[in-house]
Amino acid sequence: MAKSKKMSVFTLSMMTVAAVVSLRGLPMMAKEGLSMIFYILFATVMFLIPASLVAAELGGAFSAKGGGVYTWIKEAFGSRWGFTAIWLQWIQNVVWYPTVLAFAASALAYLFMDPSLADNGVYTGIVILVCYWAATFVTMAGADVASSVTKYGVLLGTLLPGVFIIILGAVWIVQGNPIQFLEPSTAVVAAEKLMDQAPHVRFFPYITGLGSVAFLAGIVLLFAGVEVQAVHATDLEDPAKQFPESMFLAAAIIFGLFILGSLAVATVIPISEISLTAGLMQAFKQLLDAFHLGFITPIIGLLAAFGAIGGVMSWVGGPSRGLLHTARQGEIPPFMAKVNKNGIQVNILLIQAVIVTILASLYFIMDNVSVAFFVLSAITVTLYLVMYILMYAAAIKLRITRPDLPRSYKVPGGAFGMCLVAGIGLIGVGFALLVGFFPPSNLPVGNPTLYVCLVASGMVVFIGLPMLIHAMKKPEWKQISED
Repeated sequence: MAKSKKMSVFTLSMMTVAAVVSLRGLPMMAKEGLSMIFYILFATVMFLIPASLVAAELGGAFSAKGGGVYTWIKEAFGSRWGFTAIWLQWIQNVVWYPTVLAFAASALAYLFMDPSLADNGVYTGIVILVCYWAATFVTMAGADVASSVTKYGVLLGTLLPGVFIIILGAVWIVQGNPIQFLEPSTAVVAAEKLMDQAPHVRFFPYITGLGSVAFLAGIVLLFAGVEVQAVHATDLEDPAKQFPESMFLAAAIIFGLFILGSLAVATVIPISEISLTAGLMQAFKQLLDAFHLGFITPIIGLLAAFGAIGGVMSWVGGPSRGLLHTARQGEIPPFMAKVNKNGIQVNILLIQAVIVTILASLYFIMDNVSVAFFVLSAITVTLYLVMYILMYAAAIKLRITRPDLPRSYKVPGGAFGMCLVAGIGLIGVGFALLVGFFPPSNLPVGNPTLYVCLVASGMVVFIGLPMLIHAMKKPEWKQISED
């Protein structure tokens, strides 16, 4: 039998970059001005690197069993918490779909040559529903379209526009044009006037309360998903040495792309005017118009939307497969394990489509599209961060209780090293989880109490559901073969 070709450090790094980097996050980071450097550094050091290393150890230890986070956490804390973890990984993606499709809607507004549509909640909600249900039916058909859309979506809809906006921003600066991120934000100006200080730009956030750093939760979410690539640790020639190398290289590339892309947006758009959904296209329009290339704007809008829709296509059928794995194990009612003739989990796809439809209704009832976008992002991040807390805790427990468990990659330093790395991750996700409940001071959220209630309700409902389902679990549910 021919020996399988091993994966290179660079290949795994690029796979990680592709899984994490998304242009939709650039406006959120750009809205922080130069303070974005602090946020991105925080997310890289306190979240991206610990999550990568811990997931690599767990993925290598249980690669033969499959199931991802379900298996990892089940081995440490039992099936109830394993099911809760895979449920949260699935449901956070369901909540994420409206946010990424809202970005697609804003990009399409520039294709239609009507940028004002990007701030229209009804238009945004309609685009979300049409695109998502179309993606669902394509996935149910078992067509190969999803893989093609994803492949070209990353290339043409993410990498190409991302590099282009960085180049345009650099040319803008070289030509001596005004640089907006060197101007202090209106919030900083108002606060420093009260303190009788001269306004100036800040590398560190101007903290007057946890609402001042509320964007941190959304920015951390932009770095999430790296644990998915941990399964490839065993594909490296020397996992113990090469996996950390690949993760640090990926972290450096992700850090650079996010920093340069966000600065390009913040270079030409005043912080107070950056839209969380349309900020990228705002910057493109201004830069292209300035360089007499405005005719390219609709094309960029189409490419950016294509990239976002391609990302959704790749995820619609993906995480739900993990939930199907638990259905076959008898963790959820048998009707959720139903597959069609193409082997697609139809009932799970329909359920998540209904949830997306309900969440998309926020765009119909909220006056500010950016606020609706951020509320959904906050709900998403709280769910995903709870999953990461379970993952870190499982890694620490398994290192202590099962030290002899075969691991193709081990976080260096023994039990102390694992406690240190996972502990840093726990501190990072814990702080991000806390600030996620505070309305951002630089967004017109309206009633802060309503905002907190929406985020808290989303967390309680979506975490409570797997607990309730597990409590109602019956032995006869495990009637489907895992083959």
